[in-house]
Amino acid sequence: MSSRPELQAPPEIFYNDTEARKYTSSSRIIEIQAKLSERALELLALPDDGVPRLLLDIGCGSGLSGETLSENGHQWIGLDISESMLNVASERDVDGDLLLGDMGQGLGLRPGVIDGAISISAVQWLCNADKSSHEPRLRLKAFFTSLYRCLARGARAVLQVYPENVAQRELILGFAMRAGFSGGVVVDFPHSTKSRKEYFVLTCGPPSLSTAVPKAKGEDGESCSDDESSGDEENQTVS
Repeated sequence: MSSRPELQAPPEIFYNDTEARKYTSSSRIIEIQAKLSERALELLALPDDGVPRLLLDIGCGSGLSGETLSENGHQWIGLDISESMLNVASERDVDGDLLLGDMGQGLGLRPGVIDGAISISAVQWLCNADKSSHEPRLRLKAFFTSLYRCLARGARAVLQVYPENVAQRELILGFAMRAGFSGGVVVDFPHSTKSRKEYFVLTCGPPSLSTAVPKAKGEDGESCSDDESSGDEENQTVS
């Protein structure tokens, strides 16, 4: 059976009570999630002025990535389709406001209120038709249109993903561009099968000098540390 969760079951079923607790109690998962979230926050390139921002964590799960946002002084809203994951987040008393919802049906947030958005290992789920009523292209359109609408002008969204293949990467990026975003893909450690990580770095608005895609880590053959060589364990079933 594939180790990719999105190919095994819909997220609200895959991340049931047992899996949600198992996921959140794994020290390795916690470590990987923190590193991915720290990198996503770095790529958001928020002003270094000490002012807390209101951020959105899409597919927030049990709040592991939200903890990184809190530790950096920001307020956040977390959205997830798994009630079990959100229950664990509530039990852990995370600082963010939690919303139960399906990102493929749109985010339902007021226009222009979000200063930045992150998503860790979630957006690729939109490419699967988990129900007969699911059409991936319509779900991607609803997601990116609503994400663009809720972001402040010039704000960034950083979406860390595990695309199944090049076609899936291009499909996701295409819908982001059609929604009005500028930007592209940052691939950290592109020459390492184990450490390679992909981030869609998207800016709300047309291309400009300030919306240039940031430099990736390890582009020039730079070696990764043991901490950065975390593999794809975060995207696998926790045993």
